[in-house]
Amino acid sequence: MLIVTFRTKRLERCYVEHKAAVRDFGKDVARRYIERINIIKETASLEELARLPALRCHPLKGDRAGYHAITLTGFMRLIFSLEGDALTIVRIEEVSKHYDD
Repeated sequence: MLIVTFRTKRLERCYVEHKAAVRDFGKDVARRYIERINIIKETASLEELARLPALRCHPLKGDRAGYHAITLTGFMRLIFSLEGDALTIVRIEEVSKHYDD
């Protein structure tokens, strides 16, 4: 069973409370933030996530090595990390504008 953790209480609150997500991220990003986390929770492996073209799931490079990004809207990305190599514990790190990987 996949466990999702959050780097901050704010990120967790935005997942649990749609209104908080809309306030912090705007309507479109808020909806996709919650949707994307639900997709992560239902996915069996990182490879399966990477096969979903709309997500554009990819590992980050440079000083962001060890993190992965999923597209929310335009330049907005959901950044997450894994505990270990398997998709068993995922930590939601941030929502950010991501111009370069």
